[in-house]
Amino acid sequence: MDAGYTVEQLRAAAADAVRAPSLHNTQPWRFRLHEGGIEIVVDQARRLPASDPTGWGARIACGAALYNLRLALAAAGTPASVRLRPYPGEPDVVARLVPDLPRRPTPAERSLHGAIGHRFSNRRPFWPDPVPADIRWQLGEAARAEQCWLELVIGTSAVNAFGEIARSAHRVLDRDPDYRAERAEWTRAEPAPDGVPAAAGGPQSEPQDLLPQRGFGNLHRAPGRDFEPEPLVAVLIAAGNTATDQIIAGQALQRVLLTATDAGLAVSMLSQPIEVPSAREQLRLSLGRFGTPQMVMRIGFGQPGWPTPRRMVDDVLDLPVSRL
Repeated sequence: MDAGYTVEQLRAAAADAVRAPSLHNTQPWRFRLHEGGIEIVVDQARRLPASDPTGWGARIACGAALYNLRLALAAAGTPASVRLRPYPGEPDVVARLVPDLPRRPTPAERSLHGAIGHRFSNRRPFWPDPVPADIRWQLGEAARAEQCWLELVIGTSAVNAFGEIARSAHRVLDRDPDYRAERAEWTRAEPAPDGVPAAAGGPQSEPQDLLPQRGFGNLHRAPGRDFEPEPLVAVLIAAGNTATDQIIAGQALQRVLLTATDAGLAVSMLSQPIEVPSAREQLRLSLGRFGTPQMVMRIGFGQPGWPTPRRMVDDVLDLPVSRL
């Protein structure tokens, strides 16, 4: 592999990388081949000025795409050595991957790679069945394997306290007309390669809901179809909150999501308490843990959801110019 990765390998791996989640499904990434290495770059044209003014969401998304890229290369027998933020003068370059020693993929890599195409956010109510203890342990191990940890919010009082933080953050965000306009801009009533289809946006929030809903589309749930009364809430925590910490957290997030998918679980993400700085600090203090919360997930069993669309792979690639 001294010659580095090829365009064909980049294209094949990027087909999996683009299945990563992103805020409002903006897909804020580009992939390029540079001197035999694959590089992931934040696409600033797809940043969300109102919802993601610091770039946290874009870096989390690119970190998740990076994990898919690593997994795809490993599953193909061509694993990568990864360097995060390799160029001080180019902060938008999230990572550079160069070939490592070829090897067979592990059983775990095969299983997680197989889950990529089946992972998507499920914003609908889950069934009341509890997540078994062994699967909860697996989710925690997935986060730890990527240098983060997963804090499970257990018990009625703890879940209710978290719900108050999340609802308060949601109200703060929803008071901003630019935030609401941005959400509406990325809600799709017609087929599109990005954004959140209204049909996949989940039902509108109702007063009795414990956790806030983002409000894509105008779906209303049938009577009696309330959300689960005590959801499994999981907070992903990184050691810090630098750009590198956020990229690491994005990789951990995707590993947790794929582990959950492989176990037959449904997941939706609740980023409102992360997007509001005061709510994030309140959440950190309530957990009593070192580090910085980077994402919150609602995890459980539910009916299959709907995948959100993705742009064509060639639309996110920057390939070397051929010289005749």
